Amino acid sequence: MIGVIKKIVKTIISQSQSRGIYYVFLMNFSHLIGMIRGLFYRLLYLKNINASIFSLQSNSRIEVFNKDSRVNIGKFVFIRKNASLRIDFNGVLKLEDNVFINDNCNINCVNKILIGKNTKIAPNVCINDHDHNYKSKTGDHLIRGEVTIGENVWIGSNVVILRNTKIGDNAVIAAGSVVKGDVPPNTLFINKRDNRFINMIGEEKDVSKAN
Repeated sequence: MIGVIKKIVKTIISQSQSRGIYYVFLMNFSHLIGMIRGLFYRLLYLKNINASIFSLQSNSRIEVFNKDSRVNIGKFVFIRKNASLRIDFNGVLKLEDNVFINDNCNINCVNKILIGKNTKIAPNVCINDHDHNYKSKTGDHLIRGEVTIGENVWIGSNVVILRNTKIGDNAVIAAGSVVKGDVPPNTLFINKRDNRFINMIGEEKDVSKAN
């Protein structure tokens, strides 16, 4: 805890020199409110959440729907506005130290999702470790998998990460990509999709090269 406090003080001093004391005060007041909200969720799900100091900003929420669900949150995790983290069944969601999750992100975990240290996630990203089994005739309508995201990964805006995906350390996921499968470390992943439509009489047209 002493080490955490020292790091906070050092960071505030450094930011005051570059940003100005007034703006650092406003920014850190917002962080303080976020940390209070994080503490509230820790108390709300006392048996489910194991966490250090983290910030959960306005309109973001953590929802736990099962007594066996687990959430592990490392030091200095920062979750911005309007994000949703949902954990159900035997799901285990782990956010390691210094993970940053931007506005309007959705993480849905029913089995296992791991996000490594220093990974940054841009706005409007969706991460799911399961699919809906629409063919199932039983009561279990989910197909479960895992998502593992390594350390120091950058995930661009509007990315969708599907079950059974593994992203290696230092990878970059380009904005708008849909990711499923293995992404090697130290690579740039670009998911290029053709723009196609099918008209009402069944004719298909490729519009990706229209211009």
